[in-house]
Amino acid sequence: MVDTEVAVVGAGAAGLSLVHHLCAPGPGAPEPSRVTLIDAPAGPLRPPERTWCYWEEPGGDWDDLLVRCWDRLRVRGADGETVTGSPAPLRYKMLRSGTFARAVRERAGGITRLEAAVRAVRDRPDGADVLGATADGRHLRVRARWVFDSRPPLRPPPARTLLLQHFRGWFLRTERPAFDPTTVELMDFRVPQPRHGLAFGYVLPIGTHRALVEYTLFSAAPLSTTGYDRALRHYVGEVLGTGPYEVTGTEQGVIPMGDGHHRRRAGRSVFRIGTAGGATRPSTGYTFAGIQRQTRAVAGALREGRVPEPPSAYPRRARAMDAVVLRALDTGRLDGPAFFTGLFRAVPTERLLRFLDGGTHLLEDFGIGLRTPVLPMLRTVAELPALARSHAPADRREGNRP
Repeated sequence: MVDTEVAVVGAGAAGLSLVHHLCAPGPGAPEPSRVTLIDAPAGPLRPPERTWCYWEEPGGDWDDLLVRCWDRLRVRGADGETVTGSPAPLRYKMLRSGTFARAVRERAGGITRLEAAVRAVRDRPDGADVLGATADGRHLRVRARWVFDSRPPLRPPPARTLLLQHFRGWFLRTERPAFDPTTVELMDFRVPQPRHGLAFGYVLPIGTHRALVEYTLFSAAPLSTTGYDRALRHYVGEVLGTGPYEVTGTEQGVIPMGDGHHRRRAGRSVFRIGTAGGATRPSTGYTFAGIQRQTRAVAGALREGRVPEPPSAYPRRARAMDAVVLRALDTGRLDGPAFFTGLFRAVPTERLLRFLDGGTHLLEDFGIGLRTPVLPMLRTVAELPALARSHAPADRREGNRP
C-alpha cells in the first residue's frame, strides 16, 4: 500500500502534464514525494508513441522538445483551390509523445512512479483508493487525498451526435525533394470523399525529403489497416506525386467527436482529466492545448488549497457551436470540404485558430458564424433541443480504447 497526497492515473498527455504543472517550481508547490504517477505496464494498455500538434505563441513550456514548428498553414479544396495563411503570432507545433514523457520524468524526478493496471478507483470519506495489479500479479493499493484519472472511458457520454475522427499516418522519406518544409498541409480535400462524412490528407513536413503524411476521415466507423494504406498510397502517389519513397514508421488512432457532457468529477476526491474530462475539442479532435489549460488550473487550485475540480477546457458557447457543426455534418446538410475551405478563405488564420481553440469573444464568433452556410446551420440549431442523447452503438465505441 502506498500513501500519497495526489495520485495521477495514466501517463499520457493529461497525466504527464498534470505531474509537470504540480512539480514546476513556484510558491506553494507540493513536495514531489507526495505526487504518485500510476502508469500502465508495457503491453496493450499502454498506448504507442504518437504525435501531438497544437498552436500557441513562441516561448511555450515545450518549445525545446518540438520536432518542428511552422508559420504557414494551407488548406486545399476538393477542386484544387489553395488557401494559405499565416497564424502569426501563433505557431503550429509538432511534439512526439516519447520525447514529452522523457522530459516530464526528468523535470519531475522526485515523484513516485508505479506501474500497474488500474482496476478501480473508490472514494473514501477523506480521499480515495486506487486499486490495481502490477505486471507480476501483485495487488496494489494507493491511498490518496486526491485522484486524477486520465484513462479514456470505455465509451463516450450520451450524445445527440457522435462521429469518429480516425486516421493512419506514414512517416515518409522520399528520394527527391517532395515537401515544402515551411508549410503544413492542414486539410487537403483532393482525396475521394466518402458518401457520409468527409476525408482529407494532412502533411507535416519535417524537411524537403521527410514528412508525416496522414489520411483522416470524419465518419461513423474506422477502416481496416488495409483500407487506410490503400488511401495513403493513392494520396502520396497520385495526389502529392512524391515519387519513390520509404515508409519509416506509422501511427494510427481514433478520436471520438460528440456533443455529450463529460463529467469531470467522479466522486468527492476523484476527478477526470484529458479526453475523459472533456479536453478534446469535439469539432476538431485537438486535445493537447485543452489539456494544458485544464491541468494548469488543477495545479493552481491545489497550491491555493481549493477543491481541484478540473475546469471545462472550452467555454459553453464553443461547445454549443460544436454541437451544431457536428449535427450538420452528420446529417449531410454541410458539404464538409466546402465548409472548412470556406472558413479558411473568409477568416484570418490567427482568428480562426483562436476560434477553434475556444479563445474568441462573442462578436468574433458572430462574424465567423456569418461566413458559414446560414440556413443549414439555423435548421440544425432549431432541431437540436428536440434530439435525445443516447450512447453510441457498438461499432462507434472502438475509438475510446487505447
